[in-house]
Amino acid sequence: MKQVLEFEKPIIELREKIDELKRLTADSDFDLTNEINTLEQRLEKLESDIYGSLKPWDRVQIARHPDRPTTLDYISCLFTDFIEFHGDRLYGDDEAIVSGIAKFQGKPITVIGQQRGKNTKENITRNFGMPHPEGYRKALRHMKQANKFNRPIITFIDTKGAYPGKAAEERGQSEAIARNLMEMAGLTVPLISVVIGEGGSGGALALGVTDHIHMLENSTYSVISPEGAAALLWKDSKQAQRAAESLKITSYDLKELNIVDEVIQEPRGGAHRDVTEQANYMGGILTKSLEQLNKMSKEELLEKRWEKYKQIGDVGILS
Repeated sequence: MKQVLEFEKPIIELREKIDELKRLTADSDFDLTNEINTLEQRLEKLESDIYGSLKPWDRVQIARHPDRPTTLDYISCLFTDFIEFHGDRLYGDDEAIVSGIAKFQGKPITVIGQQRGKNTKENITRNFGMPHPEGYRKALRHMKQANKFNRPIITFIDTKGAYPGKAAEERGQSEAIARNLMEMAGLTVPLISVVIGEGGSGGALALGVTDHIHMLENSTYSVISPEGAAALLWKDSKQAQRAAESLKITSYDLKELNIVDEVIQEPRGGAHRDVTEQANYMGGILTKSLEQLNKMSKEELLEKRWEKYKQIGDVGILS
């Protein structure tokens, strides 16, 4: 059974009424076509009203939806000839990060993304999409390889944050994230990131120092989760909805602040409603980004990247 979000319940209830009337029409002599048409028109308006005026907390819930497409879903839809690589050559492999080479519209690229599961077993295997240091080192290894062979890099961001456990700290979690930030800033190939779900804290930023940052319409990108912010600010994690309003974590908020380059449209109700349609929307944005970035020299890429993050830093200070 698919998970129904709280704000979607009126839509689901109306759909169920329409389905019931259709069954009655099929199983009896009653003609309820007019009533069905009326309810379908009402459903269209209700969906338009609800999905057209989502609040930040509603978008947080959609970003966390268990059926939301993951990095591997988009890789299978957008790219061909994908070959996944494993391990950081220092400690081991981290399945919370997927990394490899593929072709996008016939041209070679490097693809890296955080990967969460869609059920309990997968989430345990993927550590709920929260990478260890070896995951970030694996990602950096393949970024450097891409830089060596002049391949553009596309990253998919989808994590609550880097894993905060004792083992991760012992293996240098903070250093691994900091090194990624430093190294990504100096790469001389086009870098594009897409926030496809939750983009949480340094765990997200470690894949996010890119020339273009795009976000799916119902994704979030923030230094801390709404629950974490509420616990710090008001000593009550139940104030998460209030925190989500204040943090400016939605794609439209961040676009307005010039942190995000493009907001990628989602099918009505969220990306999980139609993965193929969502991948098509994303593919158009990625194509446009690559066309723009491929025209730039290495010096131009570095200069514009520097200007971009200097401006983002100014936004942070002013806000």
